[in-house]
Amino acid sequence: MKLSKQVLTLLFCLSLLRFTAQAESLGPTGQSNDQLPTPPAQQSPQELQQLVAPIALYPDALVAQILAASTYPAEIVEADRWIQSHSNLEGEGLAKEVDKQPWDPSVKALTQFPSVLENMDKNLSWTSSLGDAYANQQQDVTDAVQAMRQQARKAGHLDSNEQEKVTTQGSTIVIEPANPDVVYVPAYDPWLVYGDPIVAYPGWYPVPGIFLGGVGTGFGVGFGVGFFGGYGWGWHHWGYDWHGRTAIYNHNTYISHSRTIINRNNFNHGSAFRGSSPGGGGPGFHGSFAPHSQPGTRSGAFSGFDHGGNVRGFSSRGRTSFAGGFHGGGFHGGGGGRH
Repeated sequence: MKLSKQVLTLLFCLSLLRFTAQAESLGPTGQSNDQLPTPPAQQSPQELQQLVAPIALYPDALVAQILAASTYPAEIVEADRWIQSHSNLEGEGLAKEVDKQPWDPSVKALTQFPSVLENMDKNLSWTSSLGDAYANQQQDVTDAVQAMRQQARKAGHLDSNEQEKVTTQGSTIVIEPANPDVVYVPAYDPWLVYGDPIVAYPGWYPVPGIFLGGVGTGFGVGFGVGFFGGYGWGWHHWGYDWHGRTAIYNHNTYISHSRTIINRNNFNHGSAFRGSSPGGGGPGFHGSFAPHSQPGTRSGAFSGFDHGGNVRGFSSRGRTSFAGGFHGGGFHGGGGGRH
């Protein structure tokens, strides 16, 4: 009997010791200390301004679509290649086929602007860095967009015209299409248009149609968005809440469910592609879909691909310099005619 009690006492002590050791190895949330997430490295305002410079002068809804879609870099690559292989589609036919695809609504929305989608594919490291920044520093990214708009306005390169309406709400600059059914994407050199030159994002590839050499801005053919209006991902479903500092989708804050963009500090294994941010981060491009570069590309794939379309009715604003020339076509009607 005495021996049995000693055995039971010993077993109880061993169990207590084991339980105590396990408890000490767990953090306050019950997770192992070895698995606690590392806070994401924060990029400086200057680094974020460099990231948003290529899109800061776009209409608000397009900025929302791009920031949301940048958290899905793998889908961006897939969608751009899909558009290239279905160049015969336009208008309602294009909208119907896009609607069948499994992409995020933001990626589907960008098929309305093939040159913008192409730019995100070509400059995939930048796209991935942008998505990473938006996922981790959403409010700071929003502030960076407004800071760049203020600089462009001060430099004389952001005013209302026939293509878009630029208004000020307090200290916030809002950019909307002049015609709600026709969207013009401004073409400019993102490293020169804001006054003081900005260091170009490493390996930046200037995509024809939305890159304009010189220090001003211009516009090519407008994108008709009417054919996409009946779909839940179409143009009129997007906006930007500058006060709340977030992209808006269907009148609600857009929430990305991407499993591609993850905490850059924990991105240590299982990657097919890793970009690099100007701050030395390295956003996540994760999964089995590995983008590959072709000869002549700087980032992404299909360098030099022209989506077709001719630039007509080209206009400019501000102190535009055409020294660099307007680099090719690339504006595509996309499903609403050309204007």
